[in-house]
Amino acid sequence: MEKFLYLSLAPEALIASNLPPEQFGAYYATGDYHRSFDQAIFFEINPDFKSDYFPMRKFDELCVPHADGTPHKSVYLSVYRVLEHVPISAFRNLYLTTADGRTLELKKADFVPDSDKLFLYQDLAPARPRVASVLNPKEYASRLTSPERLVNMAKIAFCDLTLGGLEKDPENGDAQNLPYKNIPHLRDCIREISLKSGKNNKVVVRNMVGELLFRTVKRGFYVGAGDEFIYYPMPSREELDDKYYTWWRSALTTFGA
Repeated sequence: MEKFLYLSLAPEALIASNLPPEQFGAYYATGDYHRSFDQAIFFEINPDFKSDYFPMRKFDELCVPHADGTPHKSVYLSVYRVLEHVPISAFRNLYLTTADGRTLELKKADFVPDSDKLFLYQDLAPARPRVASVLNPKEYASRLTSPERLVNMAKIAFCDLTLGGLEKDPENGDAQNLPYKNIPHLRDCIREISLKSGKNNKVVVRNMVGELLFRTVKRGFYVGAGDEFIYYPMPSREELDDKYYTWWRSALTTFGA
C-alpha cells in the first residue's frame, strides 16, 4: 500500500498516511464517522527527504496497513517546529479541505510581483498573526526569515487576503464586503504603513482564532525561507465558479475568523 507524508498547518504537524491527498483531507476534516467539521490545510511532502530532527526511520515501520488490511489513516511523526525542519525542496502540492471534507489541490507556480502596493497577510505557521504590509509576498517572507532581524523565523507559511476598496483608498474605500472584524482598526493599520514612515508591516490581529475563510484569499499561498520561496496560486474566480464549483460552494459556506 502506498505511503504518503503530509505537513498540516492547522495544527502544525508532520503526518504519515496510507491515504492519498483527497481521501486524507476528507478523513482529516470529518473523521471516521463524519461527525467532526474542521478545515484542513496541508502540503504533501516528499517522504524520501533526510532529517535528523524527525523520526524518519520510523516512517516505513509505522505507515503500514492495519492487520485487517485497511489503510493506516494517520500517524503523527511530529507536532513541534515542523515547518521549520522540512526543507523547501521537499514540498509538493498544497491542499485546502473544507469543513465538510472537500479538497482543492494547488500546484506550484512562478511568482511574478504585480502592481499592488498594499497587502494583507494571514500567517499560518509557525505563528498566526494577520499583518498589513507594503512588502510583496516574496519580500515579506524574505524579511521575516532574515537572520539579521532581532526577531525572525526560520521559515514561514502564509496567504494574502483581499482588501477590497481599502487597497486603493484606506480612508474611505468600500469595506462592506470584507468579512473581517474591526474594520476601523484595519483602516488605521493600512493608513499607518501607507505614510512611508519607515514601517513596512503592522499587525492587525495578533492571533487568528478559528478557520481561514478561503473566499478571502486573494492571490494564493506562500512558503518562504530567506531566498527560497514557493508560490501556490488560487484558481481564478471563473475557474472556481466552473471547474471547482463543488469545492467552491462548500468553501463559501465555511465560517472563519
